[in-house]
Amino acid sequence: MTDYAAIALAAQAAALDVMGGVREDGGTIVLLGPSQGFWPLLKKAPEWLDGEADPVDRWSRRVIGDLAAALGAEPLFPFGGPPYLPFLRWAMASGRAWQSPAGMLVHDTAGLMVSYRGALRFTQTIMLPKTGVSPCVTCPAQPCMTACPVDALSAERGYDVTACHTFLDTPAGDDCLSQGCKARRACPVSQKYGRDPAQSAFHMSYFHKR
Repeated sequence: MTDYAAIALAAQAAALDVMGGVREDGGTIVLLGPSQGFWPLLKKAPEWLDGEADPVDRWSRRVIGDLAAALGAEPLFPFGGPPYLPFLRWAMASGRAWQSPAGMLVHDTAGLMVSYRGALRFTQTIMLPKTGVSPCVTCPAQPCMTACPVDALSAERGYDVTACHTFLDTPAGDDCLSQGCKARRACPVSQKYGRDPAQSAFHMSYFHKR
């Protein structure tokens, strides 16, 4: 029977980290996100080199699809809808991701840089490690709340998308476009995660298409 350690090891070989897991309908859904080796590997992948659209999604379908086949699981993806699978609900149910004071999802090891490239659905029960508490609980400074230049993030007000995009259209917004969201970068856990700025810039370019 496939166990958690074997899944994590196989994922690491594919430049993915296990970001949590959740029990559902008698089985187990294991969430996968980019590891710190993801970006260099992607830049050498055929999906990146062919110049076609959506290289990250296409890479995810191939790599996670192969991983699922090898481990006897069903591959699941957060893209390709509508309808879309409930990745945010699964993330919060995993006990390893929570809503941050800024409103965005925060992860125990990835901080505000958390992202999910896909998941593996197993029909059997996988024993999952114990989970902890949100890193925000032990972060009294909460720098994510003051880092945004236009105060576009709030758990109470939600995300002011218009204010964010308007700022990104100005010269002052170039730092967020080239390095990634300042609020996400301000998170102490994010700073330990070591995401390549070029990876953040790529995702920002998709988010804010001019």
